[in-house]
Amino acid sequence: MTLKVSFEFFPPKTADMEETLWRSIRRLAPLNPSFVSVTYGAGGSTRERTHATVKRIAEETQLKPAAHLTCVGATRADVDAVVRDYWEAGVRHIVALRGDMPDMGAYKVTPGGYATTPQLIQGIRAIGDFEISVSCYPEKHPESASLDADLHLLEEKIAAGATRAITQFVYDTDALLRFVERAARRGIRVPIVPGLMPATNFKGVMRMAQRSGASVPLWLRDRFEGLDDDLETRKLIAATVAAEQVERLRREGLTQFHFYTLNQADLTFAICRLLGIRAQSPGSAAP
Repeated sequence: MTLKVSFEFFPPKTADMEETLWRSIRRLAPLNPSFVSVTYGAGGSTRERTHATVKRIAEETQLKPAAHLTCVGATRADVDAVVRDYWEAGVRHIVALRGDMPDMGAYKVTPGGYATTPQLIQGIRAIGDFEISVSCYPEKHPESASLDADLHLLEEKIAAGATRAITQFVYDTDALLRFVERAARRGIRVPIVPGLMPATNFKGVMRMAQRSGASVPLWLRDRFEGLDDDLETRKLIAATVAAEQVERLRREGLTQFHFYTLNQADLTFAICRLLGIRAQSPGSAAP
């Protein structure tokens, strides 16, 4: 089965980080991804940089950009203005998210803002015929009462107009497959796309996993044990683990995969190469 991949980047904070971002985009563009997405920081803290990056991708490359959009820290009027601006810039894909508070504390609705992701999706749909991706959580969102509650929310997002669900990064492949099966039993038919984060900075991954409720299997911890000062070996292991995970999921019938690149393209490029994904065109990216 032919694999489809997409890549996620975060907006740059400095000139050096901007050069790293565009170097990564140039590196991965020839792989002909289905789309590339650009994230928001917590509380919309990178909102303007996200908008600028997405618009530049739309204007200066042949890639299909997907813009992250959250409910946090903005009124409905503010969010709607951003959506219209994206439409005018030629962006036709939005990743609609509730978002996190700036202090990563309990979620609070912004006065005059969208209260939930389904409401946000309805607002986007009222403005334009966007493709809308949303998040889902194979191991339960930390704030959710249960996995069933998570699946119910996903159903509400789809009813509001979502066309794809991208999972939080996941290393427990069995948990992911159980989630896909449960979603299918509930009649969820939109693609559920596994989110993959190649683990090079393993300590950082452990911190993110702890905050987000994602599990890190013991066998994976063992592979990285004692390699804190050996980046090259960590890269080789990360590429192998990710490729093995994709191959297993492909055997189970999944064909779409979303890579959280952390703006580091070489590792993602190598994984795609291991999976048989080849450059299909020279690509076009910012000079």
